[in-house]
Amino acid sequence: MSSKRIFENTEVAFSLKNDLELRRAYSLFKMISSASLVKVGTGLTKLAFRWHLPIERIVRATVFDHFCGGVNEQDSMKVVHSLDAIGVATVLDYSVEGKEEENQFDLTQDKVLSLIDFSSEKKSMPFAVFKPTGLGRFKVWQQASVGPLNGLLQEEWERIKARYMTIAQKAQSQKIMLLIDAEESWMQDAADMLCEEMMMTFNKDYSVVFNTLQCYRHDRLAYLKKAHKEAKAKGVKLGFKVVRGAYMEKENDRALTMGYPTPICVNKQATDDMFNEVVAYILANINDISLFLGTHNEESTYKVLNLMHENGLSKNDPRIWFGQLYGMSDHITYNLANEGYNVAKYIPFGPVKDVMPYLIRRAEENTSVSGQTTRELDLIMGELSRRRRV
Repeated sequence: MSSKRIFENTEVAFSLKNDLELRRAYSLFKMISSASLVKVGTGLTKLAFRWHLPIERIVRATVFDHFCGGVNEQDSMKVVHSLDAIGVATVLDYSVEGKEEENQFDLTQDKVLSLIDFSSEKKSMPFAVFKPTGLGRFKVWQQASVGPLNGLLQEEWERIKARYMTIAQKAQSQKIMLLIDAEESWMQDAADMLCEEMMMTFNKDYSVVFNTLQCYRHDRLAYLKKAHKEAKAKGVKLGFKVVRGAYMEKENDRALTMGYPTPICVNKQATDDMFNEVVAYILANINDISLFLGTHNEESTYKVLNLMHENGLSKNDPRIWFGQLYGMSDHITYNLANEGYNVAKYIPFGPVKDVMPYLIRRAEENTSVSGQTTRELDLIMGELSRRRRV
């Protein structure tokens, strides 16, 4: 197992892309490999949308179509079907961000409920997903994380809890697993607490509700062990999506500004160690905890494959899933599926203008993550060269 480098197979990795699509992907990654180009491009795009300039068609034909499934669920089905044909499941993610009004939170709840119904009709869509701040204001989450609420904030918190309950009930009834994203540490305690409540209610027989562990936080293994102990005492299952994390610079800057110890690991190696330890703990307790491994890191994925093999776990164990974002790390996703593992693509969708904050974060992430874009470019060039030789 350890010597088998399955992610080098570019024929499988790019089986869904023709030559024109591969060249377009190469041009896109080449552009976002430049931090200065990304900065200028995102700034101009924001201005163009603010001034109502007609750029949606350009955005749609480039970055949107590469990283998103469509403007709505039906528009995304072409992508869903193409993935299903090669054994890759789909997590449709309504990626509209930054809303702060109660009616918007109700609309997001309704969207997630409709997605659960939509997913339940399709075997290739076993998950639904949402962000905590999609269902309530950040300020409420933050206050609930540090102390008691009162007055209007308490009323808002009760509405958030009701939305969670409604969505989790629907997921359980439709046999859909529910992934709940993690956000900034200063609101995450409340999000963890509410996820734990949902798990205690709905994860009796199997993991319906999955919380997210961001492993660039140095306290996540301790949190996991504590949650496991409490859940085991109550006879319920846990579910966790495990990722490295998405808010490192913001976390460190806030800690420095406000004068408290950063919750972030001291360096990349410490983050990698935390990630590997968390995953190893879950796999050692797989009868109690289900795993959704959200990573674009090849070595971490190989470690998990080896651990599964060593622990005698089958490739398609229903308690273990791998996941990558649509438009990234296809060499991991499609080769895992080709080998028989459970793997899913996160596919964002939504109106082009409303999804722009997500797309900007994707571009910035590819620029900042060391080696990510270079690896994508090398793989694409390798596959184009292979096709020319055939």
